[in-house]
Amino acid sequence: MVKKGRIAAFFLIVALLAGLVATTVLDVAKEIKLGLDLQGGFEVLYEVHPAHEGDVIDADVLNSTVTALNQRINVIGVSEPSIAIEGENRIRVQLAGVEDQQTARELLSTEAQLSFRDVNDNLMLDGSDLKQGGANVTFNEVNQPWPSITLKSASKFAEVTRQVLGSQLVIWMDYQEGDSFMAEMLKPEAERKFISAPSVDEVLNTSNVVIRGTFTLEDAQFIVDVLNAGSLPVKLEEVYSNSVGAALGEKAMEMTIYAGFIGVALIFLYMLIYYRFMGIIAVITLTFYIYLVLVVFNWMNAVLTLPGIAALILGVGMAVDANIITYERIKDELRTGKTTMSAFKAGSRRSLSTILDANITTILAASVLFYFGTMAVQGFAVMLIVSILTSFITAVYGSRLLLGLWVNSRILNKKPRLFGVKESEINEL
Repeated sequence: MVKKGRIAAFFLIVALLAGLVATTVLDVAKEIKLGLDLQGGFEVLYEVHPAHEGDVIDADVLNSTVTALNQRINVIGVSEPSIAIEGENRIRVQLAGVEDQQTARELLSTEAQLSFRDVNDNLMLDGSDLKQGGANVTFNEVNQPWPSITLKSASKFAEVTRQVLGSQLVIWMDYQEGDSFMAEMLKPEAERKFISAPSVDEVLNTSNVVIRGTFTLEDAQFIVDVLNAGSLPVKLEEVYSNSVGAALGEKAMEMTIYAGFIGVALIFLYMLIYYRFMGIIAVITLTFYIYLVLVVFNWMNAVLTLPGIAALILGVGMAVDANIITYERIKDELRTGKTTMSAFKAGSRRSLSTILDANITTILAASVLFYFGTMAVQGFAVMLIVSILTSFITAVYGSRLLLGLWVNSRILNKKPRLFGVKESEINEL
């Protein structure tokens, strides 16, 4: 009864695990967020510079910049952006699934410093006078799109229009020192930096201001979007960018998964041929190991990238290595003439310290990669650490549990060939 009970427990555990994996693995895989190298998108690395002379780039400024970039990304509509501060003055932005990459890049880097100036370039109003989120697109009587903004103070705008009455009020986006209205007027209209320069014929006591000009709907919407997202507290210099098309990302994912299946299948085949019955246990635990890693990775709300898949496959190698160390110790004990149960207990005990040493050193190396690496390297490091920690549950304890049920049932006694040991290799005590 004891023998049958242990064997029944083994098949019950395997059946439950198989049912769990079969019914949920597709849902788990679909919920995992993919990086831009798998679904397309772009990443850009910015170097942060002071917006004004004397400004200091510190942690607070970098965090404020990240907040402003997040607001702009919300305008784009990307649900899972990745923005990380790197070093002392760099910010890396990854946007997966973005189709119009050029517009997104412009929206991110535009400072969005709106200013109203007279024809002599004297500042009359700036972005601080705008009501937050008060910009929108309006249409004139011939259905031409114009950006419309809302000011905080109608009386202040009235005073400004009084000062420039009979002249022009020049509206600039990202006015730079050295820019000149007079110089811009000498250029063709399409090359001018200012947005609009309407004539002021009366005092306007209103908080709603329409920026009149020749705009396409896309241009007008772009101006509205950057104004609503807010201005950046710094200047951003693009030092690196990388774009991946959706089709290219999908193809890369298919090829990587295909290669992964081949690699894992070869590992399974090797374990079955060389370790016989113990190889069957290894295949069961490694299958559940892969599933469990995906569950944990999804639970962490992490983003899966090509380096992450590589780390997962490497983790399979680390997990099977733990099995190999344990099984080789068991085979060594069997060769000394010990019984199956004694060899199992001694081999499991002797292998644990070796497995711990190997995995701890790898975790330390992965931690260093995570601390000093870029986002792609960090993704690799996180997946590797998750893989190693998960392998303790499956490749170490799970494998010992399942194999122990058979060993303790005593059905495998005096059957060393099932463990890959020939009788001629056994030294009688």
